[in-house]
Amino acid sequence: MSPLMMLCLIGLASILCQWGAFRLKIPAILPLLLTGLLLGPATGILNPDLLLGDILFPLVSVAVAIILFEGSLTLKFSSLQGQSAMVRNLVIHGMLITFAIATLSAHWLLELTLPVAALLGALVVVTGPTVIAPLLRSIRATPKVATILHWEGILIDPIGALLAVLVYEFLNASQGAALSHALTTFGLTVALGLVAGIVAGYLLAQALKHRVFPHYLQTVAVLTLMLAAFGVSNELMHESGLLTVTVMGIWLANAKDVELEEILEFKETLTILLISALFILLAARLDQSAFAVIDLSTVVWLLVLLLIARPIAVFVCGLGTDLSIKEQLLIGWIAPRGIVAAAISALFALKLEFLGIAGADRLVAVVFMVIISTVVLQSVVTPLLVKWLGLQAPDKNGYLIYGSSLLAQAIADTLTKRDIPVVLTDTNWDNISAARMKGLSVYWGNPVSEHAEAQLDLSLIRRLLVLSPYRRANTEVAFHYQDLLGNEEVYRLPESQRDDSPRKQSRDKHQRLFGDYSYAKLEQQMREGAQIRTTKLSDSFTWEHYQQQHPTALPLFLVTNKGKVTVVTGELAKVPEQDWEVIALHPEADGDAN
Repeated sequence: MSPLMMLCLIGLASILCQWGAFRLKIPAILPLLLTGLLLGPATGILNPDLLLGDILFPLVSVAVAIILFEGSLTLKFSSLQGQSAMVRNLVIHGMLITFAIATLSAHWLLELTLPVAALLGALVVVTGPTVIAPLLRSIRATPKVATILHWEGILIDPIGALLAVLVYEFLNASQGAALSHALTTFGLTVALGLVAGIVAGYLLAQALKHRVFPHYLQTVAVLTLMLAAFGVSNELMHESGLLTVTVMGIWLANAKDVELEEILEFKETLTILLISALFILLAARLDQSAFAVIDLSTVVWLLVLLLIARPIAVFVCGLGTDLSIKEQLLIGWIAPRGIVAAAISALFALKLEFLGIAGADRLVAVVFMVIISTVVLQSVVTPLLVKWLGLQAPDKNGYLIYGSSLLAQAIADTLTKRDIPVVLTDTNWDNISAARMKGLSVYWGNPVSEHAEAQLDLSLIRRLLVLSPYRRANTEVAFHYQDLLGNEEVYRLPESQRDDSPRKQSRDKHQRLFGDYSYAKLEQQMREGAQIRTTKLSDSFTWEHYQQQHPTALPLFLVTNKGKVTVVTGELAKVPEQDWEVIALHPEADGDAN
């Protein structure tokens, strides 16, 4: 097979794996790794070293640099400060406890040298949002547990990567050198990485803040400048580049008045492509002899990682918190490893092999075994464990509202006061800021991005209400979430009251929201002073009386006498009865509700 055809095959396999993972609602890393193993050691179709030759190592280095930079862009110190004590404990103390136990057990059980064992221990402390998010959606754990795991995965991703980079830097500096020289080299490498990352991050933040680059060049400029910082740092001090780009990303994430949304979206798209191709290549690069390292001692080490290191870390971190033993048991079981562990382990293994360090050839095989084992085991066992511990969340009744207009904010406020979970999501910063000031739960960004998949907690969300003026985005969001929530739980406004556009057929797959009212008409009513009011029906004030007294009111929701909330879609399936409540939009001239 020609090199061109091989590259095309990798691209095709990448997109098929991503699509299959989306349809099956599993982490994409599983089919990607399995496909690489199938194309490589199993069949011999793909040989990355033969295909890419000398550029394999630089390509992997650049890909990992981009992955680390993209991950560090999400680490805002304000997010860490705003979390519960348990999340902060897990991200800091829990990570160090897991690192220590994983390192020592790898040294004793796998007979790795202590430096290589430390690198392995650093690689397996990271869980990561891309593997946690699909698992949380499938197990429906209680909100407290889901929130802790959700934020741990987000925050530990860049912090754990930074730990792995630092351990590698020390290992590289100490190779064949006296301890004093190793410490000096390590100190210089870390110092250069920190200084270069801060300087590059500051300069890039200033350039973005003052709009030095035109809009169409902004994302490309960030990427190329990041890679330039990576390359220059490596030239000045060998292997300092990864630390530089990690620090650079963290600086940008915490810089004031720097808009990163479009940059993150671009990086996410690029990262998906890089990760997909990278994992197939790295898995294909393993030869059959690499699997010989998966012996009894490796399995025992994996059990130590799952059943000793993680539970001990969770129990220690849980001291002094309000978590019950059952909640700690569940959190102590859930820690699937993902993208960062796979990508960095492969890169460092290549570098250690080049340096001739013993045990480097085992690193990737062991890490890949940990990834596949933890994802598969925890996907199968966790739903059963949740039921056994009695930690299943009640039936989902929450709403994700795409759009943060006046009407969307009013609806969110009304539902929130009924203790119904609501999240407003929009790319309009002004509207999102106004909603946040009202105490509403919000997500600023594209709700169909990879960033949203990691950051947006959907564990309590049952329905999507599309209430935005962005026609194309409305369709994209609706079709994205119909696969997650189902067609019957996706509600959309018609684009106009005379809704006969070519897109009507696609919209008919979803529920029509609030009858025939368009977004423009509803927003006009809100600007003219319309309000959402709740009216309770009774024996003396029936649905017929309500219609007569409020002929211009637009019913939005109906609440049964048992508290069940349904969305009004046009023709009522059932006439509201006594003790039901009608939540409706009342024009300014309409009379007061009872």
